[in-house]
Amino acid sequence: MYVYIYLHAHVQRHGYQLVILPSLFSTISQRSKICMSISMSFVTEKMEIKKLELSSQRTLFSPGHGNLEIHARCKSVNVKQLTALQALRAYKPAVLWSVMVCMCAVMEGYDTILIPNFYAFPAFAAKYGTYDEKTGTNQLTAQWQVALGNAAGIGALFGIMANGILVSWFGHKKVLLASLLVLTFLNTITFVAQNTLVLFLGELLCGLPWGIIATIAPAYSSEVLPLPLRTYLTSYTNICFIIGQIFAAGSLDGFLSVKGSWSYRGAFALQWVWIVFIFPVLLFMPESPWRLVRLGKIGEAEDILARLQSKGHRDNIKETLAMIIRTNSDEEQLLKGIHYRDCFRGTERRRTEIACMAAAGQMLAGLIFAYSATYFYQQIHLSTSNIYRLNLGGSILSLFSALVSWFFITPYVGRRKIYLSGMSAISVILFLIGFLGIDGSNKVVPILQATLIFLWISIFQISAGQLGWAIPAEVGSTRLRQKTICLSRGFFHIINLLGKIVEPYFMNPTQLNLKGFTAFFWGGTSLLTAIWIYLRLPETKDRSFEELNNLFARNVPTRKFTSFNIESYQDSGEKPE
Repeated sequence: MYVYIYLHAHVQRHGYQLVILPSLFSTISQRSKICMSISMSFVTEKMEIKKLELSSQRTLFSPGHGNLEIHARCKSVNVKQLTALQALRAYKPAVLWSVMVCMCAVMEGYDTILIPNFYAFPAFAAKYGTYDEKTGTNQLTAQWQVALGNAAGIGALFGIMANGILVSWFGHKKVLLASLLVLTFLNTITFVAQNTLVLFLGELLCGLPWGIIATIAPAYSSEVLPLPLRTYLTSYTNICFIIGQIFAAGSLDGFLSVKGSWSYRGAFALQWVWIVFIFPVLLFMPESPWRLVRLGKIGEAEDILARLQSKGHRDNIKETLAMIIRTNSDEEQLLKGIHYRDCFRGTERRRTEIACMAAAGQMLAGLIFAYSATYFYQQIHLSTSNIYRLNLGGSILSLFSALVSWFFITPYVGRRKIYLSGMSAISVILFLIGFLGIDGSNKVVPILQATLIFLWISIFQISAGQLGWAIPAEVGSTRLRQKTICLSRGFFHIINLLGKIVEPYFMNPTQLNLKGFTAFFWGGTSLLTAIWIYLRLPETKDRSFEELNNLFARNVPTRKFTSFNIESYQDSGEKPE
């Protein structure tokens, strides 16, 4: 048995590249598909490959694995030249599994608008609310609106933090399947709740698995997909949320005519249907190859990479594996550990800030105000039937806008430009809604405000709605990606919690009753977020994980991320000013 070594010298300005490819083959023809050119020699398997020092290159070493490719200067696999369609053909299985994992988030999206929109639901208000003589209707008190609105978010916050640890221990697959099983049982509590306290506890407990599911999806997608598809599938979680919101809006409109408790209990029961559909499929999902490499399971990682690529497109598996190993090795040198505290050390502090603010930007853009619009519509005296039709229409518009972003904007425009333009426009829209509220007696004003909310929804889904998921999934280092995403979603839920505390007091007729003036508050937060984007959000479009590591390690200024040439600075040894 022999170890066959290929040496490939590639002349560049800075010298030569050396590629060592140990493998158990006895003939040259069996390796002829790999593009190598210079020296070939047979040595025995027991030969130990000692450290090789190249001038102007880093030290190479063999980790002792007979089927591993170690590159002296390992570049990312050349997938940048692939179009999205070509990458889709080559990575069909990876796309399928990413889609299925993200689809788990549908039911969280379903619940995010279910409870807030139940506030204006007659049967729900009659069951859990109290009669208000001032309005002549049943109303949940502002205190219970705050409690119910935040219950799932509080639970999700704990689930998110636990997920960063659980995935490190057990992997994406086991944690995801366990979360779906737990959610199946916990949903029973909300279904049978006879009072607001039990309903609150049910929502709180359901939030635990929801938080886990929502943070697994983007991390898994970013690790199994090539660069041309990364933004599509990491932001696909957002589309799954929208699909869930469409289901919720449709069920609310459909159950509106049902008498008694089944008008809202039926909406809770629909959550079981989705779990029954998706759980059997996920039993066969592959684990992330990045996690397997971090565990030292190189052979298993190579097998998974083969599963994730289409037949006839598996020529570059070893190169992909080498890129993963190299990126992981570089991060091991940069990072002292893989704990939550390491997300706030060194260059990771900046990456964590970007991830957290990109995610929180969704809430700071006025998400609670616009996506709880049924209660706002009720306070400006639109009819109940029209309220829920507008709600359904808004959800459909969300999906349409997200798809427009997918196909016509995101592939061609940078993340930074999209987010900055979108947040600036959102701020203007919210201020307009607030100013329209000054003339509250004009019957045209509610129609104009509803129209502006629809415009807000469209711009939000083109910008913050998509990028609030995509940016945290790609900006964190690969070894800390799961924890970075968890921190970003945790920060999102903290802002969400604070927003859901103040929003009922702004809107409730028994409290401040600000109606459209509430938009001034969210207009201010969105304006401040736009300023942060301009100052701190770098451009990550078309950058591989290894390139992002280099950019952050060199402390490249925010506005130079797009134009910074990593290769030229590696050659010169200069640092960006």
